[in-house]
Amino acid sequence: MTTSKRQLAMVMDLNKCLGCHTCTVACKQLWTRDDGMQHMWFNTVNTMPGEGTPRGWEHMGGGFDASGEALPGKLPSKQQFGEAWKFNHEEAYYGGKGQASHLAIKGKSPTWGPNWDEDQGAGTFPNSYYFYLPRICNHCTHPACLEACPRKAIEKREDNGIVLVNENRCRGYRYCQEACPYKKIYYNEMRGVSQKCIFCFPRIDKGVTTACSRQCPGRLRFVGYLDDPAGAIHKLVHEYKVALPLHPEHGTQPNVFYVPPLSPEEYDADGNLTGKMRIPLEYLESLFGKSVGAALETIKKERERSRRGEKSELMDLLIARDWIKLFGPFDRDPRTVEQVDPPA
Repeated sequence: MTTSKRQLAMVMDLNKCLGCHTCTVACKQLWTRDDGMQHMWFNTVNTMPGEGTPRGWEHMGGGFDASGEALPGKLPSKQQFGEAWKFNHEEAYYGGKGQASHLAIKGKSPTWGPNWDEDQGAGTFPNSYYFYLPRICNHCTHPACLEACPRKAIEKREDNGIVLVNENRCRGYRYCQEACPYKKIYYNEMRGVSQKCIFCFPRIDKGVTTACSRQCPGRLRFVGYLDDPAGAIHKLVHEYKVALPLHPEHGTQPNVFYVPPLSPEEYDADGNLTGKMRIPLEYLESLFGKSVGAALETIKKERERSRRGEKSELMDLLIARDWIKLFGPFDRDPRTVEQVDPPA
């Protein structure tokens, strides 16, 4: 297992996610605009329950078993990720056909995309439900992708635990894609290399938080070190234990954590509230493990304290009135950082 001196982590509060995809667009504009990256979304926001991207990623294997042995994984296809669609922009905007022409996909109709099942969820009216799940690379403590690479092209930074692909060593074997149980690694066919979220390390190195976290209007993303006892990350993960890893059973020890979503109550046939959670606890346990029930109870208990006018550090943390404190030591304004243009 590769170890680092410190581990950088992210916590996302799913009770505050708007599903607006601002984080996705911020990441896309910054990191995946080059050739061969059109289909890549290092940051995605999936509707849950849902198939997500790549389609059915939760059932594609990878990771480790309880003894630490690697488990086989499937290689997602381009169709399961959702290819970059081409639209008839010229015809629709400049073709002079007025209302006779509308924006449409050019070529073969797609069968899946990164947000194909957005806002569908599960359940039946009036007890239907869904919530949003933003996903990036988990920058795991025990990365399956790193162990699977025969080229040693995947590295875990010693100073902060960020997991990176060394594209100079990568030869595009794609064993990393098979091994990752979260399927957050993409393949650049034009360059013949694997690519993934880099946790905005050039920004982190300058004291600036990630693009996805700084641009988030919902104030749901916390960034910081797991071992900082004064930081929000440590308190949410280790002290209050309300921030949980996604699919911990995969054995990679992910360092992206989630505050699970609270649920509205179900209605009975007469339209009366039943007191039963609309989002089944069993489903949340399938995502975040058996600790999710205790985490939700802690949140409810602290919420009631706050409603009574009592002090609740947890509620103050989650409300995030001072948004810049979400980012721990990475609170520098990106406008103050000198931009270095790449060589011509």
